[in-house]
Amino acid sequence: QVQLVESGGGLVQAGDSLRLSCAASRRTFSDRAMGWFRQAPGKEREFVAVISWRGANTYYADSVKGRFTISRDNAKNTVYLQMNSLKPEDTAVYYCAGGRAGSRWYMMENKNAYDYWGQGTQVTVSS
Repeated sequence: QVQLVESGGGLVQAGDSLRLSCAASRRTFSDRAMGWFRQAPGKEREFVAVISWRGANTYYADSVKGRFTISRDNAKNTVYLQMNSLKPEDTAVYYCAGGRAGSRWYMMENKNAYDYWGQGTQVTVSS
């Protein structure tokens, strides 16, 4: 069973930065796209960012474009989400997800393109 463990969340002020990490228990994820999603209270889980298995391609939700950066280190089985210029509306539980084998790039905004999920890490941004 593959496990994904997120870390790095916390309480920050608007304008601050945080870096989330997601460690995978198996090297399997070095050949899969990896994504970040978030879920605010009372809202649906929404796509944040995705990175291809080699790290050559990335894609972001419009709401975070220019502020967040996704990256990965396959030697460490770890994916990162650098979040800058945080806003109160970024407050949510952030989840790391492993792409389902065979998923096409254009599908990666969809939760159904992922088959492994972490337990989430809380990010709270105060105004």
